[in-house]
Amino acid sequence: MNDAESRALDDAFLAVVADWSRGGEGCSEAQFDELARATFAYQVGRNGSYARFAAASGFAAGSGSAAGRMPATWREIPAVPASAFKDATLATFDVRGAELEFHSSGTTAERSGKHYIERAALYDASLTAGFDRFMLSDGARLRYLNLVPDPRRKPHSSLGYMMGHVSVLRGDGKAAYFFDDDRLDVAGFTRALEAACAEGRPVCIAGTAFAFAALLEALASSGTRCAAPPGSRIMETGGFKGRARVVERGELYAGLATTLGIAPEAIVAEYGMTELVSQYYDTRASRSAAGPRIKGSPPWLRTLVVTSDGREVPDGETGFLRHVDLGNRSSVVAIDTEDRGYRAGEGIVLLGRESDAPPRGCSLDAEDLLARQSQAAAVPR
Repeated sequence: MNDAESRALDDAFLAVVADWSRGGEGCSEAQFDELARATFAYQVGRNGSYARFAAASGFAAGSGSAAGRMPATWREIPAVPASAFKDATLATFDVRGAELEFHSSGTTAERSGKHYIERAALYDASLTAGFDRFMLSDGARLRYLNLVPDPRRKPHSSLGYMMGHVSVLRGDGKAAYFFDDDRLDVAGFTRALEAACAEGRPVCIAGTAFAFAALLEALASSGTRCAAPPGSRIMETGGFKGRARVVERGELYAGLATTLGIAPEAIVAEYGMTELVSQYYDTRASRSAAGPRIKGSPPWLRTLVVTSDGREVPDGETGFLRHVDLGNRSSVVAIDTEDRGYRAGEGIVLLGRESDAPPRGCSLDAEDLLARQSQAAAVPR
């Protein structure tokens, strides 16, 4: 990447991240608005698919253009559905030069969506700042036991890349992966956790809801229980609603607390998407409260709650989530989802996907594992 416009947008974004990482505001509403609309103008000028979509919505890059007008605020930026990443190449650059390429899991009947990111530095900066704030506010140096794909074997898994990055940057040098080729290595995980306990090393266990459900089933069948060292925590990455069954969050967290010795308030639900650079996490206050968990985000990721026809609804009213992520300079800054929720103060409460929406994300692989594991348990050996 060597053009001035791309570099200027990236430098502005990285400056926002750096300021927030140092304890600053990151960006005000006015700064977010200015940068979001500048990113939109850049994107419709660089990607024909998005330009045509924006024009059909009445917007265009230049004021006075025959195709439409510029959005008056960031709230007006036309958002593409997340499914569009399966149907078009949504990128502002020649994707052969992408430093990162992430694929959505999809189902067997669907194509995978592809998110191309021109500069890994954008993803890495956003990821690290958010993880530090929401997962590592105590500055702990943890051992990462990952129930996610090893990024060395599955480089197009955004979840695998995410945990690979933080495991190296914030770990103790002994990170390990226990989910490979749709197989959960329960014995290996148990040995690794026991070793951490013997050393008194706090762990961070990361995985999808269905990966944790599969782990609990396997540990229950062997009667295994552990007591993770103090300071340990879990990062659960959602995907509760699957194709065949539903995992209830309270039940899952209670099982993890009983089996692994990690209290529910030390279990943090992360909410991210292959199509976004940035992530939401449960806030500390809501993890200890009796009410719903509220998800907070860095200031460069903001979410509108809208009706099915795109009308913004008031705080507290349920609708669909529309994300605007300044880190998405390489693709599309605004994305519509089939996830439902509502705004609560400065955060959002995630309620799940629309009832007839197809499941998506990394949880599908783990759900397949859970089904196979249950079937295997029923077969005499």
